[in-house]
Amino acid sequence: MAGTYARATEVAVVGGGPGGYVAAIRAGQLGKKVLLVEKAELGGECLNRGCIPSKALIHASRLYHALRTEGAEVGVVATGVSFDLAQTQKWKSEVVAKERQGVATLLKAVGATVLPGEARFTGPHSLDITAPDGGHERVDFAHAVIATGAVHATLKGFETDGAQVVNAWELLGQRDLPKSMAILGGGVSGCELGEFLARVGVEVTIVEMMPQLLPGLDPDLARELTGTLERMGVRVRVATKATALARAKDGVTLTVDGPKGPEEIRSERLFVTIGKRPASRDLGLEEAGVASDPKTGFITVDDQMRTNVPHIFAVGDVARPPMLAHKSYREGVVAAEVIGGQRSRYEFQAMPSVVFTVPELASVGRTRADAEAAGFAAREVRFPYAALGRAHASHATAGWLKVVGDDRSGLLLGVQAAGESAGEYIAEAAHALEMGSTVRDLGMTIHPHPTFSEALQEAALLWLGEPLHVARRRADGRAG
Repeated sequence: MAGTYARATEVAVVGGGPGGYVAAIRAGQLGKKVLLVEKAELGGECLNRGCIPSKALIHASRLYHALRTEGAEVGVVATGVSFDLAQTQKWKSEVVAKERQGVATLLKAVGATVLPGEARFTGPHSLDITAPDGGHERVDFAHAVIATGAVHATLKGFETDGAQVVNAWELLGQRDLPKSMAILGGGVSGCELGEFLARVGVEVTIVEMMPQLLPGLDPDLARELTGTLERMGVRVRVATKATALARAKDGVTLTVDGPKGPEEIRSERLFVTIGKRPASRDLGLEEAGVASDPKTGFITVDDQMRTNVPHIFAVGDVARPPMLAHKSYREGVVAAEVIGGQRSRYEFQAMPSVVFTVPELASVGRTRADAEAAGFAAREVRFPYAALGRAHASHATAGWLKVVGDDRSGLLLGVQAAGESAGEYIAEAAHALEMGSTVRDLGMTIHPHPTFSEALQEAALLWLGEPLHVARRRADGRAG
């Protein structure tokens, strides 16, 4: 029933996404009374409208595509294979619901209270919660953690309408497949979901304003993915700017200007994915005295995730880039531990990232260019998946792994990989970087055979000039 109520808590967490619910769980483990406020669903965008649902759709499309394109070669012959989007969506929704219930169970186990509603600060120690039924509740707190995440960035003239022009959330919930889809933005979401669409028979065109897909990623990884997409029939337009959008009953026309001049791209629908901005507006930050960057909207935090108001913390996408769920997890833990009186800080040597395409792209640490700019005597080598027994046995020989090391000290500086299961073993490389390992440390670590993770050991041995499963190469790692 609508009305006005009041309660108090030790820790108020605003937002139930990866950073928020992890902060709540850890604070509960440390004996704190926790109240978590979430205006939508537990798990945030990652669980409900991002990481998990997208990977479910990608998995389904990979099964479908594999049966149609490589099944016969390995002796798996299927006839009449079809892609049932309705069933896939049903399965995806079941996966998401189970995961969301899992989060609720974990919060309950530590005694955290979940309060549905939208929170706004009314002072440095108070929140006003607007409940779904319109009622209000005042929450007084000793500490607060802001974990409101991010929202899709918009571009004037290219606003989404949920039908012909969609964002990632809307695309993930689509109930029918268009014949064609143009994608404005060649970042992670554009590439992952663009490949998903292409696998299930949609004609796809990706338009990216920067000189490569996946801006900011190692150029070799971007080139590897671009080649794969083009072989699938995806049209890729890089260094290309969208200048206009016309909408009609039968589709949309995207006008772009690229290296070859103006071009009109006609499609049934347009997927706009041009990045995100922190969801820091309308939180009452001014009333709480919390500072944020006036240009970007990110809330200013230190290495303990404290804002300029010492008892208020911010974690996840709302605090600072990179906008990654695993980064949010760690920040949530740090904030909770600091609130719990522990000596905890957000410090790391390596932040892994993964793009869930085929090939899977994974990277951690420095690229050779980054390392050289930092003053290292950087050298890199590339080990081909084609030299891996597991890759042949899994019909996944496309790909490679690069190791970057310092020639003076032998220190491991970075790893970049394009290939099957790269996202699964990149954490080993991250651990090696965190521990200050040398390239020889990685090369001496015994890896199980046959696995894709052997590429790490083999690339390290190649860097050392002691390769076992490829011919000896020159110092730059190229065939000699």
